Amino acid sequence: MEYRRPQFYRVMAAARSADRDVVDCARGSPDWGPPEGVRDGLRSMAAADPNAYEYPPAAGLDRLRRAIADRRGVDPERVLVTNGAGAANHVAMATALAERGSEIVAADPVYPYYAGRASLLGNRARLVPVDDEGRLDPDAVRAAASTDTAAVVITTPNNPTGQTLSADAIDELAAIAAHFDAILISDEVYDHFVFAGRHQSALDADAPAVVTNSFSKTLAVPGLRVGYLVAPADLIDDIESRHLLTNVATTRPGQRAVARALETTRPDWYATNRRRVQDRIATFTAGLDAIGAEYYQPDGGFYVFARLPGVGGSFDAVFEMIESGGVAAMPGAAFGDARSEWLRFSMLTPRIETAVDRLTEYVATVEN
Repeated sequence: MEYRRPQFYRVMAAARSADRDVVDCARGSPDWGPPEGVRDGLRSMAAADPNAYEYPPAAGLDRLRRAIADRRGVDPERVLVTNGAGAANHVAMATALAERGSEIVAADPVYPYYAGRASLLGNRARLVPVDDEGRLDPDAVRAAASTDTAAVVITTPNNPTGQTLSADAIDELAAIAAHFDAILISDEVYDHFVFAGRHQSALDADAPAVVTNSFSKTLAVPGLRVGYLVAPADLIDDIESRHLLTNVATTRPGQRAVARALETTRPDWYATNRRRVQDRIATFTAGLDAIGAEYYQPDGGFYVFARLPGVGGSFDAVFEMIESGGVAAMPGAAFGDARSEWLRFSMLTPRIETAVDRLTEYVATVEN
């Protein structure tokens, strides 16, 4: 999968420039806004004295690192605050590829920026097709991994399939990575959006792992660019050095706002948003059932990954659906080859019922 230039913005641009109203089921940004603690933190920053505007520590504000460490049950020294999960994934992958091998192993379909980063760093991605249930099979990863493997990269819940990995599967994947002296990198940005049971984290695996995360989804603040990673003690210094050379540090206002939100936001705020996404999924999948679409019932995350009758999964197919159907989605072809005829629909819009109505009409049109 060659992926040097990000492609998602092509869909967003097509939706904005369409000659008709378009329901945006492509976006990955929550539509419900942040908790009040975020705004409180930003207001306190505006009123702060000049010293508050100095460079922050490269590893992040102590207040925020301690809050993250308390939530994840780790030593704060293992926490690095980054410019979103994107930067966390980048420095973790860069560390692995510089020291341990020339390729990453990841699922197919998968969030394409992993392959893009490997390519940008002069390396390659080996993608392993998911099984019939949309999950990454550890046996398939074992068969694909080799002494060239620098990292095994997972996302749970997966983007785009919405499927989670069990604790046993994560243990197996961590063991496979360790066998080849590779790093397991687990992107867990949707950990607050698991719909049944407890989120299974690679921090609980029997072998070491780097876990990345972001507050963009959890607190609905993608514009603040605050994420983090938790790394084993013997890796954190190398990863922090790459972070320092790449970004220096992460914004003080964003860190301050997130820290305040973590201190003040009640559990029911998170639960309300989780239920909001679940309700939208239920509405959307009922519509998919009615038109005979194939899809994965998501265990978590923001998306429904589906194959619509008569509709392809290419960029051209998406552009046609925007113009003729009035619904934007992300093409399956952007996520790999294994499900290139599928489409990823985001549930981050209050217009899900309108999207269902339009897709019903559109599918009927293309089938005839």
